[in-house]
Amino acid sequence: MLLSLLRDAPWLTPRRVRDYATLLIAAYVLAIVWGLTGAGTSDPNGKPIGTDFVSFWTVSDALLHGHAAAIYQPEKLAALEHAAVNAPLFFAWSYPPIALLIVAPLALLPYLWSLAAWLLFGLALYLQALWRILPRGLTLWAGLAFPAVFLTLSHGQNAFLSAGLVGTGLALLTAQPIAAGIALGVLAFKPQLGLLLPLALAAGGHWRAFTAAAVTVALLVAATIALYGVEVWRAFFAALPFSRAMLEQGLVPFFKFQSIFAAARLDGASVGLAYALQAVGSIAAAAVTCWAWRRATPQAAKNAILVLASLLATPFILDYDLTLLALAIAWLASVQGDGVWPWERTALAIAFFLPLCARPLADFAGIPATPLAAAALLFLACRRCGAPAALPGQSAAATA
Repeated sequence: MLLSLLRDAPWLTPRRVRDYATLLIAAYVLAIVWGLTGAGTSDPNGKPIGTDFVSFWTVSDALLHGHAAAIYQPEKLAALEHAAVNAPLFFAWSYPPIALLIVAPLALLPYLWSLAAWLLFGLALYLQALWRILPRGLTLWAGLAFPAVFLTLSHGQNAFLSAGLVGTGLALLTAQPIAAGIALGVLAFKPQLGLLLPLALAAGGHWRAFTAAAVTVALLVAATIALYGVEVWRAFFAALPFSRAMLEQGLVPFFKFQSIFAAARLDGASVGLAYALQAVGSIAAAAVTCWAWRRATPQAAKNAILVLASLLATPFILDYDLTLLALAIAWLASVQGDGVWPWERTALAIAFFLPLCARPLADFAGIPATPLAAAALLFLACRRCGAPAALPGQSAAATA
């Protein structure tokens, strides 16, 4: 009986999805309201509201006041953060100069107003991407309830922007390849999330989008040089050892990362072994992506595979970056009209709650949930690529 409930998931009805999403959204609202009851730009625990947004706003402030040289020097940036918002902790900036073009206007507004504008803009971009994938009201409601949304809101992070760009770019790929390429090219502000994009576009023969993305990246690089000088790129490359130390030495705790590399380090593996395991996972993810994108299968399944493989391919990914997972869930849900594979609905439900429990499981139990869950869901998505038109199991309409 229990096995059947898990295999077919008849309990996963639209009404229950809506009700559980409502409860989660209500909890997020309460948490956000509580966070705003502190003094000034701090929450009641004395931490900056938006945490990571401190570095985004401070970098913008530095650019506006002619301190671009300090951005890639951790000691100087820490001093600027403290002066700008009285930050008690250091929030690192490890993005390439292309990201400067995105955050540059932020300090034109006071910190909290800027944070609100940043998050609302990103949230709108993320939600419209979900709507392009599965245009239903329940999609947006479940998308708001997705736990990585709360993580992004509470950290003031850019995961809405990265997910919105990926979702929009892939959704437009066949109908508007130039626009798709531009959206995917802008993802160069966070290049670790786009490692497999060139391979997927090439394997699928999407050369117009590929060219548009390449030209977009080149123009963004040229714009940074024109605005801030070539020195900013030299400073970025000079700062890469610090970013590498954050990953390798636990300057950011390993349980916060969600990669194969971090999982290996969390379990005591050496840096060399962790990189070797990550390399195996990255190569496998790349191979699966190329295999899927060369096949004549639904684009939605290919897109889901690319997103899931991308989560496995990079060593540098944190739990709020799992906002991308919402795209894969939506794409896999969108192809269930012809039938539902056994275990597929349960896997999607587990993936939905993954961002909520990934960090606690890694921290308190030493369980690297994200690579395991992403790999399992990737397997199910690949099964879609080899499936006949009539899938086994009940239709999605019948089980709704």
